[in-house]
Amino acid sequence: MRKFLAACALVLVSAAMASAASTKPSATNGASSNKIYGAVEAKDGFVGGRLFDVLDSVGGTGTWMEWDVNGVRDPSLMKVLDPILNSPNKPKMIWLITERDKPLLSVLLPKGKGEILVFYELSALDAKPVPLKLNKVLTPDVVFRDYKQISENQFEHLDRSNLKITASDKLIRFSYDNPDKTPLRYDTDFATKTIVEKHAEVNDYLGFLKYEYSLMLRAFVQSTRGIFNWQPWHWYMEKWNKKFMITPKEIEMILSKGVRPDYITLFKAKATSGEVVEMRTTGNGFLEMVITRP
Repeated sequence: MRKFLAACALVLVSAAMASAASTKPSATNGASSNKIYGAVEAKDGFVGGRLFDVLDSVGGTGTWMEWDVNGVRDPSLMKVLDPILNSPNKPKMIWLITERDKPLLSVLLPKGKGEILVFYELSALDAKPVPLKLNKVLTPDVVFRDYKQISENQFEHLDRSNLKITASDKLIRFSYDNPDKTPLRYDTDFATKTIVEKHAEVNDYLGFLKYEYSLMLRAFVQSTRGIFNWQPWHWYMEKWNKKFMITPKEIEMILSKGVRPDYITLFKAKATSGEVVEMRTTGNGFLEMVITRP
């Protein structure tokens, strides 16, 4: 099915390019480094799961991230979006995928009785790092729109019941529980190993924890809307997250104790208004992000 959709998408791209012109592709004319990659039209709209099938067929194995109108705006991206956002034909949804040579932007637009997906290839994402900030107004129907409320302060993801949120005046706690068949291993004799052996093991842990961090971003940041000023992709960029991430030296200190810790904190940052954002893992399939207000 994926290959069939990809073939259909390639056929539709050339046929829909003229239709895409009516959605103001001239938005990229002032930015020679950005260009229209293609377009796919659905005369009766993208019904059922077809929208995401088409996105996946064009984007490949990466993850599409939804653009947040209230988030930091990359200049290269806004050269494409500004004319579209200011036109009468407002976009319904906007996504970005970065797991390719150049970022790919996808804009879902109404077209007559149907819809059209227009894809733009960007030269790069060029927003300069800014301090992490929580948006002042957080409305549950927007922030938690992919969740159902199960009690006064608790929410559960519509598709994954093991992904939960607890919210109060002082705390927002995200948790994802999926026990790992191969939990993180701790060597009690780490302190006695050679420098080369220690270095290799620390690198192994660092790779595992980076993977855990990417899971947290998909589960916690990308399943909600409008909490932070960083766009979903900014969380992955080293120039944005480096000073908040666990370091090799911290990993070595943990391993040198020879005792499994209850949690390992992978990311910890203080937002501009004093909130503390912490992501941590047990190393055994339990992930948590806690936002604590001052």
